[in-house]
Amino acid sequence: MAKGKTLFKGAHIVNEGEVFVGDVLTDGDKIAKIERGGGMLLGGDDATVIDATGFWLMPGCIDDQVHFREPGLTHKAEISTESAAAAAGGITSFMEMPNTVPQALTQQLLQDKYERADEVSTVNYSFFMGASNGNIDEVLKTDPNRVCGVKVFMGSSTGDMLVDEEKVLEGIFKESPTIVATHCEDEELIRANLALARKKYGEDVPMNQHHLIRSAEACYRSSSKAVALAEKLGTRLHVLHISTARELDLFDGSISLGEKKITAEACIHHLWFTDADYDSKGTFIKWNPAVKTYSDREAIRAALLDGRIDVIATDHAPHTIQEKNGRYFNAPSGGPLVQHGLPAMLDLVHNGVIRVEKVVDLMSHRVAELFQIENRGFIREGYKADLVLVNPDASWTVTGENILYKCGWSPFTGHKFKSKVVGTWVNGIMVWDGVNLLTEDGNHAGERLTFNR
Repeated sequence: MAKGKTLFKGAHIVNEGEVFVGDVLTDGDKIAKIERGGGMLLGGDDATVIDATGFWLMPGCIDDQVHFREPGLTHKAEISTESAAAAAGGITSFMEMPNTVPQALTQQLLQDKYERADEVSTVNYSFFMGASNGNIDEVLKTDPNRVCGVKVFMGSSTGDMLVDEEKVLEGIFKESPTIVATHCEDEELIRANLALARKKYGEDVPMNQHHLIRSAEACYRSSSKAVALAEKLGTRLHVLHISTARELDLFDGSISLGEKKITAEACIHHLWFTDADYDSKGTFIKWNPAVKTYSDREAIRAALLDGRIDVIATDHAPHTIQEKNGRYFNAPSGGPLVQHGLPAMLDLVHNGVIRVEKVVDLMSHRVAELFQIENRGFIREGYKADLVLVNPDASWTVTGENILYKCGWSPFTGHKFKSKVVGTWVNGIMVWDGVNLLTEDGNHAGERLTFNR
């Protein structure tokens, strides 16, 4: 579908802290006009008119943490399949992590990923530069205006990407030309906990031990170290996937996002599941960091509202169902979420946990502000036409037939969501109509994200 003009009539526009009825006109890849109260005349006879009466019109979600597995792990997922699933879930931009095969530890390998996404991505994209103990020279070449950030694994060894040499870690924190995003778990403590679990249970460790092995203390020990180092060196630090109540004390909710140098992210699974779900979900909710207790979940939900948590992401990390069906030590951590993240948050809206305006703030506005993304994340005239239309009262059940992930499963299989994404536009191009992907004939609407830094 070529770019043209689209007129959204009578939508409930969810944007910048309010919901109001109005019309939005897009022209080409940009938002041309916003009219409160509706009544906008057609922007020309060639405009496609969408009757959005009773629907929420939102800026597209921006997911700052995904693993799309390409290159090297394409039996699990590909940029093409997962970006399409993201579009169906109302995500119009993603930032992908460097732990692929090969890992994105050089500028050339990073560029290779951008070139592939340019060929196949349904939605907009950026890729993190990876850090290791031996590639600081490559890290320092990162262009802050064209790359979302630098990823540092401060725990949970991923190939040779675990950065555990103090001098290297300090060098990255001090010299990185852009945001440093960290995975924080203390590897030494996790290994000790694993040894104790193996001694007690042998090779059949129950899944309900996962949050005790990858414990709250392991998370806090690492994240507090990252925050202390960032405060010492003046680093622009973003701590990924907070999973514990204790870690929340490391972050300040009393100042505006623009004033912060240290920010935090929460993920869908830590906002939805608890350790009580391990008995029924098993390895299908095995993530690193682990899903933890009810009190941890409730504290993270509260932190969304008081400003200590700055953004919501999915940490989409698919594995095949055969891989996930292994025993504790064999089943990899991670699960697919981009198609179901926004619907899950909208269920929390229906349940009175959070307001829809706040969901948009945490999944669109604040991600754009935190990463200083150019002209996206808001419904504003002149901004890119990345838009999502949601029927707030259209319930639907997740089944194998409507899952778009290449891996073919979801931790939400069987769940009945209360709201449905009925349309997604990327750079003014409709890519999802609520039932079908509209990306045939190589019509991949995604563009590389750029940053005002």
